[in-house]
Amino acid sequence: MTTETNDAEAAPQSAKAATAATAAANAHVAATLPLDQATDRANAERGLLAAGDGIALGANGWPVWNQPAFAFLADDAPPTANPSLWRQGQLNAIHGLFEVCPGIYQVRGYDLSNMTLVAGDTGWIIIDPLSAEETAATALALANHHLGARPVIAVFYTHSHVDHFGGVRGVVDEADVLAGRVPVLAPDGFLEAAVKENVVAGNAMTRRAVYMYGGMLPNDPTGHIDCGLGKASPAGTMGLIAPTDVITETGEQRVIDGVRIEFQMTPGTEAPSEMNFWFPDHRALCMAENCSATLHNVYTPRGAEIRDALSWSKYIIEAIDRYGERADVVFASHHWPRWGHDDLNGYLANQADLYRWIHDQTMRMANHGATPLEIAEALEAPPGLHDDFALRGYYGTLSHNAKAVYQRYLGWFDANPAHLHPLPPVESATRYVAAMGGIDAVVDLGHQAFAEGDYRWVAELVNHAVFADPHHLGARALQADALEQLGYQAESGPWRDFYLTGAKELRGAPQQTIDFALHRPEMLRAMTTDMLIDFMAVRVNGPRAVAEAPIAFTLTFTDVGQSHDVVLRNGVLHHLPPAEPPLATRVTTTRAAMVDLLTAASSIDGLHADGQMVTIGDPDPLARLVGLLDTFSLLFAVIEP
Repeated sequence: MTTETNDAEAAPQSAKAATAATAAANAHVAATLPLDQATDRANAERGLLAAGDGIALGANGWPVWNQPAFAFLADDAPPTANPSLWRQGQLNAIHGLFEVCPGIYQVRGYDLSNMTLVAGDTGWIIIDPLSAEETAATALALANHHLGARPVIAVFYTHSHVDHFGGVRGVVDEADVLAGRVPVLAPDGFLEAAVKENVVAGNAMTRRAVYMYGGMLPNDPTGHIDCGLGKASPAGTMGLIAPTDVITETGEQRVIDGVRIEFQMTPGTEAPSEMNFWFPDHRALCMAENCSATLHNVYTPRGAEIRDALSWSKYIIEAIDRYGERADVVFASHHWPRWGHDDLNGYLANQADLYRWIHDQTMRMANHGATPLEIAEALEAPPGLHDDFALRGYYGTLSHNAKAVYQRYLGWFDANPAHLHPLPPVESATRYVAAMGGIDAVVDLGHQAFAEGDYRWVAELVNHAVFADPHHLGARALQADALEQLGYQAESGPWRDFYLTGAKELRGAPQQTIDFALHRPEMLRAMTTDMLIDFMAVRVNGPRAVAEAPIAFTLTFTDVGQSHDVVLRNGVLHHLPPAEPPLATRVTTTRAAMVDLLTAASSIDGLHADGQMVTIGDPDPLARLVGLLDTFSLLFAVIEP
């Protein structure tokens, strides 16, 4: 019997070697895929003008981006890594300044995403200023150094994910944007989508992103090797400047600094708000993040709205129909371009086909009565797409994308009434463990399955033991070992990082302090007034607020000339048009001051003292409301209760 108890804390353990079963599984991948295909490397290296050092430094002098940390990828894939993911990691390690075509350049490998620079008559049009100020500034400096310094005269956001706007302050001064000297273009719905995803759900999503992007893992053959979509997520400063020009319809055109651009709207595809670009004078098509060198996510494991695989496919087909015959090159916000009519159109067509295949075959099986788990286990790519490396599951997977399509149409419930109101995890785990003869018996069964290489079953079985008694060292160690082997076998970078991060936390690795950059004042100041108050509503502790007397006051922001009646009743915060007669308490301030209050950079008394806030009537309502706002802890438990 297993005898480890919960009486002591174990010292953090190091990563372990691949088992024989894992080594065999990875060798099978190497034997069944044409990993020596050379076209992708040739495309990834084509047009390289300068590599640079691959490092972006933060204000403290430490690197927030360190491409040389992945130098180990120059070796052959070890048994601890899926060789297909290792190959993708090698390609994503190719970094520097590249020419896409005359007048269009990309900096790749200095962030999770690419920065594209289009040369106008006098300056740069920047497409997607990366995730962080530091990486964006470094990328721009690299381009200016080798191509000649130019001012930034416009910024485009392709879509509402933070790795495509978070570094905007590294390439442009917000004062120039506000003064109208530098337009910021984005697709319709951008700001709402960016705030909803990155702030309203930001704390939970960021914690999950730590798992998905391997933020607490070492960069080495037993840790993080690649995200599939790019090398890693930078540890820099993220911000947001609100768009000044919104594109609303496909076919809209702009001429910016002599550059002609036509836009294709693609809402609900890879992001709720997204658009592609056509550069007619360059014969170049930008596919934003709608096409890349991997199967993407219909559902992203960090958490986000389910995407529309059917519309995604149709918008790619529309891009082919509108621009495919005229394009000489297609490039995107991740990975490398494709050149030549046949190659780029074949690439686009295959991408469209796979998203449509996932959609149609998932719903075909669902209409036969198959459940999400059954569909995910059965779905395979058709032969013509299976060996296309640009469709391999380095980021998204057929498994979790099939579940996403099912959820979009039919929701989380599979219609089995036993799944309608299940017990919560701890209570369920406690009963399972008791029914199986106690926790030591469960762990013994887990060891038997581990010896047989049945790691998926070990993870499912021993998860009950960990949730029944999270201090049981034997259960924690075995679950960590199983997750680690699953990570070593994963072709998906996010799956690998999820598995290995879970293993690391189970082994007692100290949790790192992670700066939640998305709640910086710069992010909150970019919100509309409605968004800012709605975010306050998400932070209201409902059970505590229900016990409070109702709260009501008028809140006026002088900098934007807007007033709202803020009303808390039944634990719910509303903002309404000002009532007649006026409410007894009226608070006048600016949005910037309110952001300082919400981020604890200032207090109500401090804002009154320095004249940034004036209250007429009883000052108590605002103080009571602020006292009811939760502060979220980023490092909440994931792998244990």
